[in-house]
Amino acid sequence: MTQAALDVIGLRTEFRINGHWRAAVDGVSLTVQRNQTLAVVGESGCGKSVTALSIMGLVQPPGGRVAAGQIMLDGVDIAHLPEKQKEKLRGDRIGMIFQEPMTSLNPVMTVGDQVAEVLRVHRGISRSEAMARALQLFEEVKIPSAAQRLREYPHQFSGGMRQRVMIAIALACDPAVLLADEPTTALDVTIQAQVLGLLNDLKQRHDMAVVFITHNMGVVAQIADRVAVMYAGQVVEEATVEAIFAAPAHPYTRALFAAIPRLDLVDQELAAIPGRVPALDAMPPGCRFADRCPMHVPACDAPQALRPIAEGHAVRCHLAHA
Repeated sequence: MTQAALDVIGLRTEFRINGHWRAAVDGVSLTVQRNQTLAVVGESGCGKSVTALSIMGLVQPPGGRVAAGQIMLDGVDIAHLPEKQKEKLRGDRIGMIFQEPMTSLNPVMTVGDQVAEVLRVHRGISRSEAMARALQLFEEVKIPSAAQRLREYPHQFSGGMRQRVMIAIALACDPAVLLADEPTTALDVTIQAQVLGLLNDLKQRHDMAVVFITHNMGVVAQIADRVAVMYAGQVVEEATVEAIFAAPAHPYTRALFAAIPRLDLVDQELAAIPGRVPALDAMPPGCRFADRCPMHVPACDAPQALRPIAEGHAVRCHLAHA
């Protein structure tokens, strides 16, 4: 096995609440190879975005901290590097597409200057060289009339086009790892399909490792090689996309699938998962899904470990089996 592009080991990220540190991400481990897409799925509040922000080094004191774990980027632990060194990595070796492009882009800078800025900071090239490269990136992400649109502002772009600008910024320095935080959530299905196809093409062309955060299982089926299901700050199941869809083993994963509407059933009743994700300061001592789980037994009140049930398939549930 070649060295992973990204290897997260035992990541614990905490936030300070009422004077106490509470874990939003608790012991998360993820591995992504080059030219591979790992989808991270789960409800809102399960720690998906915090995991990505932790990898980027964007969770910082005094309100938050990475309390434990390693973040190995091409074999080098970047979890506790000084801020100056992290700044050199962000946008260079690690790129990120944020959740809402309209609030992530600077409204008073042209989109061309925003792409060029990344190149000037990390590559030290002139403005004219950076703008020429920005034009190439716009053409690569299939923005029509690229030369003209370089001089326009974010409000002059549609949601799908703004997302392409964000992708161009993230790819400007040819990163080893791309983090995509729900990049298609606000897009209609046609534009969503175009963006997903574009990301897949760019992943192969640039030989990147991609961590794709989403709550849409249809998107997972389309783009993922492996899937990590998160709940209440922990990975509760991880496997290949084929194994997850063919035989989901954790009750939470099965509940997520049950909540997907099916077009082939008439008068279908929509299934919902009762309850809600526990708050950071009210995490149960045992299985964190126990209060919402229809299979709950007394043994679930003890801490659960992530354990293998088949090759490449691990589950955090004592009831799960292959």
